[in-house]
Amino acid sequence: MERVYYTINEESAKAAHEMMSFSDYKVGLLTAEYKGYVDRAYDLADEVAEMRPEEAERVYGLAARYSKKMADNLNAKSRIGCMCPSVMISGTGNFPVRKKEKQNAAADRNYKEFQDIQNILDKIRGIANGKEIIRSGDADALEKLEKKLSGLKEEQERMKATNKAIRMKDAAKGDRTLRDMGYSDEQITELRKPDFCGRIGFPDYALKNNNANIRRIEGRIKKLREEKVRENQEQENQFFRVVENTDIMRLQLFFNDKPDAGTRDILKKNGFRWSPRNTCWQRQLTNNARYSMKRVLKELEDAVDGK
Repeated sequence: MERVYYTINEESAKAAHEMMSFSDYKVGLLTAEYKGYVDRAYDLADEVAEMRPEEAERVYGLAARYSKKMADNLNAKSRIGCMCPSVMISGTGNFPVRKKEKQNAAADRNYKEFQDIQNILDKIRGIANGKEIIRSGDADALEKLEKKLSGLKEEQERMKATNKAIRMKDAAKGDRTLRDMGYSDEQITELRKPDFCGRIGFPDYALKNNNANIRRIEGRIKKLREEKVRENQEQENQFFRVVENTDIMRLQLFFNDKPDAGTRDILKKNGFRWSPRNTCWQRQLTNNARYSMKRVLKELEDAVDGK
């Protein structure tokens, strides 16, 4: 598959670098960095296409999307870098503090977007494994979520330990600690390189974002456990039998006969889909699904009363 690259604004990248550093900018540096990111995405796509040819179109589409979003993100990073010079460059006299604060906020948003874009790579990897989405109805959903939670917590501790090592007064001792953690010399150099806001290591918002994901997964695990311990619930009305199937986490509607076209439209409008395997109309078991089931019942009752 031909690889798609987008234009990186080298003039903007050079200007941003000069507003942060006294060193010269090597023209083409950001373009090379960008292509490195994109090639990694396409390399992953190549691997998946070889293993799962039926998913080739999908993963190459994701790689192309990653390429475009990374170009936009890196160009935006350069534009943000041009908003305000470093105090080392401009000096402290009449330094535009408010402007620098706005730049820092924009940089935080840009970095959060960068992190979100990397999720595309995870999607490509997930397609390779056939496990790109953790569905509550999966038999091993809890196991998958707990594994993911463990990884997020390990990452949180790793980022905190990394920052602690980087901020040691004895830089040599800090580097030894980082090497013991598994970082290469190249990675240590990169970690110690300030961004255009002068920050080194992992910024506070990276830890906050990861911590938010930890809380989200913990909440999902708690909710799924509560659902799993409940026995299957059944009720019946004049139109269908309702089953809360906690084994596969589905809210199921069983009709005695095939619903007419109007009823099928109501079911589809409320998120229910026909399951040939379970011979019922169903959707994922959630509170929203319960509300939708009540709406289906109300609409069917209104339709009968209107005749």
